[in-house]
Amino acid sequence: MHAEEIRWIIASVLLGLGALLSLSAAVGLLRFPDLLSRIHAATKPQILGLMCVGAGIAVLQPTPVVIGTIIVVITLQMLTAPISAHMVGRAHYRSDDLRNDLLVVDELAEGVAAQEQSTPEPLR
Repeated sequence: MHAEEIRWIIASVLLGLGALLSLSAAVGLLRFPDLLSRIHAATKPQILGLMCVGAGIAVLQPTPVVIGTIIVVITLQMLTAPISAHMVGRAHYRSDDLRNDLLVVDELAEGVAAQEQSTPEPLR
């Protein structure tokens, strides 16, 4: 085997794994029952899938421009996806649409109750 063939095999495995992880994220979005578990499915395998796809592209095109772009994209995705998922989860928790029967441990209940008691009523 030549080096070019090995690069293609490694890139194919990484791209296939990335596609599989992204597919599992999409299936999780459709199959999970509530928003909190869907957030988990949308962030974890999606970022890992993006990392695998980026690594596969970097193996095929190992130029500084391509690798730099991939590093920037993956870094920004790793910074924004968990933070946005956390904020959506917190907003959903405070709404009345939460399914308490699916929660195993509710560590946030005491903090939310204390915050709601200490917050004054808004002026009208």
